[in-house]
Amino acid sequence: QVQLVESGGGLVQAGGSLRLSCAASGRTLGPYTISWFRQAPGKEREFVSGIPWRGGSTAYAVSVKGRFTISRDNAKNAVYLSMNNLKPEDTAVYYCAAVLFATAVSDSQSRYDYWGQGTQVTVSS
Repeated sequence: QVQLVESGGGLVQAGGSLRLSCAASGRTLGPYTISWFRQAPGKEREFVSGIPWRGGSTAYAVSVKGRFTISRDNAKNAVYLSMNNLKPEDTAVYYCAAVLFATAVSDSQSRYDYWGQGTQVTVSS
């Protein structure tokens, strides 16, 4: 079982940048497809971005495309979400999620077996 820990959240002004990290303990992240989801107050959790375990294409929600970049460093056992030009509507708790050997990124929460505890991102206007 892989345990996921998110970090890198914080308070930033609109137009600023943050980089979130999703680290794993207990297992290597190498064979896991990883996605980021977020949940804003009073809203449902939504897909943000995902990266397959090998090859394939990354995926982004329309709302973040062109501003966010997902990447992985298997040597460091981590996945990153670089967020630029942040907007107040990006304010949410961000979660990383993992599924073993998925060949493609899914935007469905039910596809993922492991979840981190989340990290808060707050963007002030």
